[in-house]
Amino acid sequence: MKGPISYLLLLYVSSIFLAFSISSSSTDLDVLMKLKAAMVAPEGTGLKDWIFSPSQASHCSFSGVVCDEASRVTSLNVSFVHLFGTIAPEIGLLNKLVNLTLSCSNLTGTLPLEVGKLTSLKLLNVSNNKLTGKFPGNIASGLLELEILDLYNNNFTGSLPTELVQLKRLKHLQLGGNFFSGEIPAIYSEIQSLEYLGLNANGLSGRFPASLARLPNLQELYVGYYNTYEGGIPPELGSLSSLRVLDMSSCNLHGEIPETLGSLKKLHTLFLQLNRLSGEIPAALSGLVSMKSLDLSNNELTGEIPKSFSEMNQLKLLDLFGNHLHGRIPAFIADLPNLEVLQVWENNFTFELPENLGRNGKLMILDVAKNHLTGRIPHSLCFGGRLHTLILMGNYFFGLLPQELGECKSLKRVRLMKNFFNGTIPTGFFNLPSIDMLELNDNYLTGELPLVISGVNLTLLTLSNNWLTGRIPAAIRNLTKLEKLFLESNRFSGEIPEEIFDLKKLSQINISANQISGNIPTSLARCSSLTSIDFSRNNLQGQIPTEITSLEILSTLNLSRNQLTGQIPAEIGSMTSLTTLDVSYNNLSGSFPSSGQFLVFKNSFFSGNPDLCQARDLTCLSMQNTRQVSSRKPSSSLNYSKLIITIISFVGAILLFVFAVKKTRGYWKRHMKSRDWKLTKFQRLDFKVEDVLECLKEENIIGKGGAGIVYRGSMPHGDDVAIKRLVGRSSGRSDHGFSAEIQTLGKIRHRNIVRLLGFVSNKDTNLLLYEYMPNGSLGELLHGSKGSHLQWETRMPERQNVCLPLLARTVTSRQFGDGVDIVRWVRKITSEMLEPSDMASVLEVVDPRLSGYPLSGVINLYKVAMQCVEDHSARRPTMREVVHKLTNPPQTSLIFEERR
Repeated sequence: MKGPISYLLLLYVSSIFLAFSISSSSTDLDVLMKLKAAMVAPEGTGLKDWIFSPSQASHCSFSGVVCDEASRVTSLNVSFVHLFGTIAPEIGLLNKLVNLTLSCSNLTGTLPLEVGKLTSLKLLNVSNNKLTGKFPGNIASGLLELEILDLYNNNFTGSLPTELVQLKRLKHLQLGGNFFSGEIPAIYSEIQSLEYLGLNANGLSGRFPASLARLPNLQELYVGYYNTYEGGIPPELGSLSSLRVLDMSSCNLHGEIPETLGSLKKLHTLFLQLNRLSGEIPAALSGLVSMKSLDLSNNELTGEIPKSFSEMNQLKLLDLFGNHLHGRIPAFIADLPNLEVLQVWENNFTFELPENLGRNGKLMILDVAKNHLTGRIPHSLCFGGRLHTLILMGNYFFGLLPQELGECKSLKRVRLMKNFFNGTIPTGFFNLPSIDMLELNDNYLTGELPLVISGVNLTLLTLSNNWLTGRIPAAIRNLTKLEKLFLESNRFSGEIPEEIFDLKKLSQINISANQISGNIPTSLARCSSLTSIDFSRNNLQGQIPTEITSLEILSTLNLSRNQLTGQIPAEIGSMTSLTTLDVSYNNLSGSFPSSGQFLVFKNSFFSGNPDLCQARDLTCLSMQNTRQVSSRKPSSSLNYSKLIITIISFVGAILLFVFAVKKTRGYWKRHMKSRDWKLTKFQRLDFKVEDVLECLKEENIIGKGGAGIVYRGSMPHGDDVAIKRLVGRSSGRSDHGFSAEIQTLGKIRHRNIVRLLGFVSNKDTNLLLYEYMPNGSLGELLHGSKGSHLQWETRMPERQNVCLPLLARTVTSRQFGDGVDIVRWVRKITSEMLEPSDMASVLEVVDPRLSGYPLSGVINLYKVAMQCVEDHSARRPTMREVVHKLTNPPQTSLIFEERR
C-alpha cells in the first residue's frame, strides 16, 4: 500500500504546486494590467503591447518585462515611455522583482509604501519623473537586498532619509535633483558598501560632514549645485583612497583648497567651480597623478599656476577662469601630452602664450579672453587639426593672424576681437567648412575681403572697427546660414551688393560708418527675416525704397547721415514691428505721415532734414509753400496772398490729419473683420474670438512697447484679460518658431510669471492673452508711484529672475517711454556717459527713490543682467551661472545711502 499511497500523495502535491504556479502567473498579469491602467499611457503611445490574454505566460512577452522559469516577473523596465498618472500600490505584489526601473516617464504622485514588499529587489530606479512628497524611508527595512537606488530629478521633499543606513548592500545612491533640505546625515558613513553617492541639486545646508571620509569603497561623490554648505572642504576627504570623481560645484564653499586632496591617487575628475574658495592653488594637487579634468573656475583664487602641475601628464581639461590668478601661463602647459581644453579667461595673466601651445596635437578649446596677455599667436595651435574653439578677445595680442588658422578645418568658433592684430585676414577663415562664429572686430586689420567665400555654416560675422577697404564682395551670398553681419566702422566703398539679401536667415546687418554709395537695393525685400538694418553714416543716395515695408518683423531701421532724397514712404506707418526709424541728417523733403507707427517715433529721428516737415508743423508747411510760391511768382507778392496760403495750409493740414486718423481706424476695423481668426486655449476660457477683437480699441490701450500694444479686455462674464498685439505672422514660412515657443510658454507655471491663457492669431497678427494684473505690471510696481515703498530687500527676490524679463525685452514703463524696452534704455544711458564704469552706470540707471541699498550687490545684479542680454546666445551665462552669481554676491559693507 505504501507505494500507491506515496504516488497518490506525490501527485496531489504536484497538482497543488501547479495550481499555485498558474495562480501566481495570473496574478502577475493582473498586476501589470493594473499598473498600466494607473500609469495611463496616452492613446497610441507606450505599453500598447500590454494586452490581456488568458495565456499562462502572455505577460512575459510584454515590452520591458522579464520573467523567470515559473513565469514570475523578475524585471520591469519601463523607461523613456510617455506615461502619466501614478505608480499603483499593487506593485508590491510582484514580489519576485529584482529590477524595477520606471524612469523618464512623467509619473506623478508619491512612491507607494508597498514597494517595501519587494524583498528581492536589487535595483530601484524611478529617476526623471515628477514624484512628490517625502521619501518613505521605512520601506528600507524590506529592501535589504537593494544595491542601486536612483531617485534623481523628481520633486521629493523633506529631510534625507536616515533609514537608508539599513541597506548594507547599497552601492549606488542617487538622491540628487530633488528638493531635499536640511543637513547631510553624518550616519551615511555607515553605508560602507557605497561606491556612488549623489546628493547634488537639492536644497541641503549645514556643514559638509567629514564623516563621509570613512566610506572606504566610495568612487564617485556628487554634492554640489543649489546646496549651500557652511564652511569649506573637509581635509578628511583626502582619505577617500578609492575616489575617482569629486564634484562639489556651486555649493557656497569657503576657505582654501585642502592640500590633502593631493593624496587621492585615483581621482581623475575634480570639480570645485562656482564657489568662494580663496588662497593659492595648492602645489600638492600635483599628486593627483590620475587627474584628467580639473575645474577650479569661478572662485576667488590668487597666485600663479603651480609649477608642480607639470607632473599631471593625464590632464585633458584645465578650467581656471573667473579667478584672480596672475603671472605667466607656464610653458609646461604646452607640453602636457593630453591637454585638450585650456580655459583661463577673466584672470590677470600676462606675457605671451606658450610658444608650443597646441604642439601636442590634441588641443580642442583655448579660451584666454580678458586677461593682459600680449605677443603673437603661436602657429602651432591647430597642429593636430582638432582645434574648434579659439577665444583670445580682450587682450593685447598683436601682429599678423597666422595663415595656419585659416587652414584649420576643425575650427567652429573664432573670437579674436579687441586686440591689436594688424595685416590682412587669412582668406581661409571665410571658407572653413565648420566655422559658425567669426569675430575679428576692434583690431587694426587691413586689406580687402576675398572674392571667394564659402563658409556655409557661418552664422555670425563681425569685422567692425578695423581698417578694411574695398567693396563688400557679392560672394557673401554663399554664407547661407548667416544670421548677423557687422561690417561697421571700416573703409568699405562701392555699392551695397544686392546678393546680400539672398541670405534667407539674415536678421541683423550693420554696414554703418563706411564709404558706401549708390542707392539702397530694393532686393532687401527678399530678406524677410531682417529685424535690424543700420546703413547710417555712409554716402547713400536716392529715395527710401517702399519695398522696405514688406519686412514684417523689422524693428530697427537706421538710415541717418546719408544723402537720401525724396519723401518718407507713408507705408512705413503700417510696419507695426518697427520701433526705431532714424532718417536724420539726410536731404529728405515733404511732410512725414502722422499715423500708425509714426506716432511713436522720436522727433530727433527726423532732424537735420531742412525740407522735411511734421504734418502739424504749420510754420514749416507755410515756409515750404512760400518757397514754392516764391519760385513761381515775383518777390513783390502781397501779404494778402501769404495770408491765404497760410490759411489754406492750416486747413489742409487739419484735414490731412483727420483723414489719416479715420483711414487708420477704418483700415484696422476692416482688417479685423476680413481675416480668419483662430483661438488657441491653454486654460478654460469662457469667451470667444469676437469678444477679444471687440476690445482692440484706442480707449482700451494700457501700454505700448517694442513688442506691440497691450489692451485691457473685459470679457462677457466679467473677467478681465490683458491682450498683447504682437508683430509677425503666426503660421506658414514666417512663423519663426512662434507656434512651438508659445506652446511651451502656455505650459509654464511659476509664481513670478503671469499666466499665458492662450492666443488669437491669423496669418497677419498674433494676439497673446494674459492674466490681467489689476495692480499693474512689475515695471509699474518698480517704477510707478508705488515703487517708492519698495526698497532693495523687497525688490531683490523678484529681480532674481532677472534673465527672464530682460531676454524677453518686453518690460516697458512710463519711465522708459513708449516703444523703448529696458535693455535699449539702459544701453543708451550708459553709452552716453563720459567716464563709464560699473559703479557710475548703476548710479545712472538705478531708481532714484532707493536708499540704503548695498551698492556692490546692485552692481553685481547689473553686471549679471547685462550679461543675460548679450545679443548672441553664446555670450550669455547659463541659468546655473546666473543663479550662482545672484545668490553669491560680493561681500562688502559699502552701502549707498543717498543718490547725490
